[in-house]
Amino acid sequence: MTSEALTALPGIPRDEDGPVFREPWEAQAFAMALALHANGLFSWPEWADALYREIKAAEASSGGDAGAVYYTHWLTALEKLVITKNAATPESLHSLQAKWDRAARATPHGKPIELANDPQA
Repeated sequence: MTSEALTALPGIPRDEDGPVFREPWEAQAFAMALALHANGLFSWPEWADALYREIKAAEASSGGDAGAVYYTHWLTALEKLVITKNAATPESLHSLQAKWDRAARATPHGKPIELANDPQA
């Protein structure tokens, strides 16, 4: 990712080496956006605008610091953009989230979560 692309993203947590993540899921959400962009689902300016709108909406409704939950906004913006681009439906995203939640509860602590562990799969 170029520094220009990073600059286009509002409020991205980073240090001198690039983006920083507090939790593994944040890096995974970041990677999903990069992969969807690389596969042509959306342009980088389109993505930056979607993220900007999500952060501004969250700030307006909470008055709080969007930086504390930056990647939550990232994921919400990504979900909305995927739905807008007809790459998924709200129902399919909800179903997949439910499968991951069930798989996570069925997975012993310290083991990787796999959808194959979903008891309802």
